[in-house]
Amino acid sequence: MKDNFIDFVKIFCKSGDGGSGSIHFHREKNIKKGGPDGGSGGKGGNIIIKGNSHINTFFHLKYHRHWIAQSGFSGKKKNVTGSNGKNLFIEVPLGTVVKDKNKEIILEIDKNLQEKVLFKGGKGGRGNFFFKNSKIKSPYYAQPGIKTMGSWIYLELKILADVGLIGFPNSGKSTLLSTLTKAKPKIGNFSFTTKKPHLGIAFINYNSFVLADIPGIIENASQGKGLGYQFLKHVERNSILLFLFSSEKTKKKEIEYFILLNELKEFNPNLLNKKRLLAISKSDLISLKEKNKIKTIFSSLGENDITFISSFTGEGLTILKDKLWNLLQKKSNLIN
Repeated sequence: MKDNFIDFVKIFCKSGDGGSGSIHFHREKNIKKGGPDGGSGGKGGNIIIKGNSHINTFFHLKYHRHWIAQSGFSGKKKNVTGSNGKNLFIEVPLGTVVKDKNKEIILEIDKNLQEKVLFKGGKGGRGNFFFKNSKIKSPYYAQPGIKTMGSWIYLELKILADVGLIGFPNSGKSTLLSTLTKAKPKIGNFSFTTKKPHLGIAFINYNSFVLADIPGIIENASQGKGLGYQFLKHVERNSILLFLFSSEKTKKKEIEYFILLNELKEFNPNLLNKKRLLAISKSDLISLKEKNKIKTIFSSLGENDITFISSFTGEGLTILKDKLWNLLQKKSNLIN
């Protein structure tokens, strides 16, 4: 399906109305005028957002835009409370941000099976039994249930990944992802082969971490050029950024480096505070002399830790995985 990766959707949500209280009086064969025994109405169902690690997109919401929870049932005789309306669960991928109509963040989901109430159901109305007192023996009224208001909300997906692969089109990101993980992104020798983010799990000994291949960034991507900024938001949830440069364009390394930094800064200046590593792909195509020249270029930019890799020969891949894992461990220790 061409458009099955959807990371932004607008849906209408309404929690259930509260059930009405009942007006009823006790009746039996020998009792014609018994006291009030109308029960209260049930509570309306909640709208609940639930994380599901098996979902990676909002495609399932594309044609299901209206979510209305069940209303509570009316109260019954003998002071029986009406049944509550069933809660309505909306399953979303991890990394989902829920915003209101003013684009203000309501909640975020980042754990599997995590549940958060988006809208509470209306409270049920009191039956006439509740209003009986010493002065009013036979109240002939009950409360209606509380009606809820529906609202349009926005769901935005920001992919959760330990490492985000950043680079120009054809820098080898998809090939690297498929080599380090079991992911199978589309690979081709033309620009913008990757038109949606791909995730893969890299294993190191008995541990693992998640990599995300972010579609190619070019100059002015933050202003909508190329594939635009629609995928830059996914970088916000990556713990570490791996800048990948192709060895084939030695003279353009400095220019590409500053373009990538600028595009991230234009989109969100905080992205520059993330820890990053630099790697040179297709290193099997260049000589040792050219590698030293690349090292000199990046050293002048303050980047002294450069890893040369080749997805074809396997050069440097183990070293790269070790570096990424060590950085993730350091970051985790700082948080804890």
